[in-house]
Amino acid sequence: MEFDIDFIAHTNSIADYNPYVKVIGSIILVLSALFINNNYYSIFIIILSSLLLLALARVSLKDYLKFLTIPFAFTFLTCIFMLFFFPSGAYIWNSGFFGIGITTESLRVSLLTFFRVFACFSALGFMSLTTPITDVMFVLRSFYVPKIFCEIAVLMYNAIFIFLDSIEVMRNAQKTRLGYLGTFMESMKSFGSMFSNLFLTSLEKSETLQRTLDSRCYTGELPVYKPDRSKDSYPELVN
Repeated sequence: MEFDIDFIAHTNSIADYNPYVKVIGSIILVLSALFINNNYYSIFIIILSSLLLLALARVSLKDYLKFLTIPFAFTFLTCIFMLFFFPSGAYIWNSGFFGIGITTESLRVSLLTFFRVFACFSALGFMSLTTPITDVMFVLRSFYVPKIFCEIAVLMYNAIFIFLDSIEVMRNAQKTRLGYLGTFMESMKSFGSMFSNLFLTSLEKSETLQRTLDSRCYTGELPVYKPDRSKDSYPELVN
């Protein structure tokens, strides 16, 4: 895959650092961004999370931007909708068409929502790109998060990568057969064919996963890896 979150989480410069610091720190940043209604504070969290990822964890700027692409697109479209369809406050610009326009309140709310959501995604990105899923589950279990929640999270995390890998394989197969070089309608036909096959493939993969769990005597509980926090993991503390 061109972008593998799990690979980055295991190979960044601080992957072996104490997961409690990374997970709890990310949660604190997310909660503070949600409860503090200040755009400057949200921008501060975005900058802080970006600096930690790029300078401390040594995650490449290209990978970080790829991680933020989809959240940015959804957040931007949502805020654009809020900007024009939030009829409250004095009008800054009025289209004169069904009350569509920009008001002082819609501008404030859309900007506040954009920076708040983007700050939360940046903080979660720090945790996702620096902490392996096994470490995250270890921290959650140590705080007595229900086992069923952790198990569903691990299975969903695994299913996401299987899903993305299947999309990449099918898309590459279509590209080799010139599936997207024709007209727009031909490209849409290839796109629809890919997703119809993807549905059947997802069902097959889920059945395979269930058989795999059954063959390993799955009893309703997944063992969680406990990271080694001995002296060998922190050679700088030996002296």
